[in-house]
Amino acid sequence: MEVTIDPPLYEIIPDLKIGVIQYENITIADSPQMLKGRLRLFQENAYFELEDKNVTDYKEIREWRAIFKKLGKDPNRYRHSAEALYRRVKKQTFLPSLNSATDLNNFFSLEYRIPMGIYDKDQIQGNVELRKGRPEEQYEGLNGRINNAENLLVTADDAGTFGSPFVDSTRTAVTTNTTNALQIVYLSPKINLHNARKLVESLASMFTHINGGEAQNYILTSK
Repeated sequence: MEVTIDPPLYEIIPDLKIGVIQYENITIADSPQMLKGRLRLFQENAYFELEDKNVTDYKEIREWRAIFKKLGKDPNRYRHSAEALYRRVKKQTFLPSLNSATDLNNFFSLEYRIPMGIYDKDQIQGNVELRKGRPEEQYEGLNGRINNAENLLVTADDAGTFGSPFVDSTRTAVTTNTTNALQIVYLSPKINLHNARKLVESLASMFTHINGGEAQNYILTSK
């Protein structure tokens, strides 16, 4: 499977960097107690930290809000997934444990304050392109709604949009039946390539430590 970025996106976001991790032969199950504990503890610590600050005080949160605005999407109406997670934590609406893939994805997103998506590769049709959402383009999201993809940064295959840093689709959602997965890491544009590679390699290593299988990872960038 090839994953690419539509070149016009670089005209809008010249320093766009996307981490790509492809997993094979993984086993997704209930999260081990270690992961459940880390996810809960991180949220509790973040909640106390947020007592004295706003979610938008975090620079990574602000950076992805700015990207939404550059693309033509109101970041106050369409909050990227990392911001949405932190707003839940600030309200003390902590995330429940779902499975060992989704929990890790949420944990990484909270830790690095960036949007992330994980998808069942076997439900993806053809190659994958990150591009700007088209007029009247829609997709059914994990938020239980039909979402307007126009002007979002979307992840799409031959069948259309299946993900974005706003919300992912039901069509490619990972489950305990998933054995091959694609993870998209919406990196901070300000991160340098060396640190970006280290971050993505760390994610892949922890994921396979818990879920088994093999991982290939790389960074998509204009350079």
